[in-house]
Amino acid sequence: MSKQPRKQRKSFYRAPLHQRHKYMGVTLSPELREEHDRRALPVRKGDTVKILRGDFKGHEGKVENVDPKNYQLFIDGVSVQKPDGNQVYHPVHPSNTMILELNLDDEKRNKITERKG
Repeated sequence: MSKQPRKQRKSFYRAPLHQRHKYMGVTLSPELREEHDRRALPVRKGDTVKILRGDFKGHEGKVENVDPKNYQLFIDGVSVQKPDGNQVYHPVHPSNTMILELNLDDEKRNKITERKG
């Protein structure tokens, strides 16, 4: 891997979707860290997150949509009003959030949280 910032940025922005999923990792709350023995997990639709930075700092809500192509999360209740009066979701970068509750409906995700290492 190169040390050059331009190559770092190039690999980040041209990454395939399976690698972008790993970049969408979000820190876990202290309780979840103790429970699952991990520091972070990739965020998924249905997780409850808390925003740590930005205009919506302190807001908690469920993740409505995850956009790995643009590295964005759309969270319930985090919206802005357009000039025509419509409400649209305000995108949040995953690094600015913390997972409070995990959505464990999926078997594969359960296996990920249970494995060690």
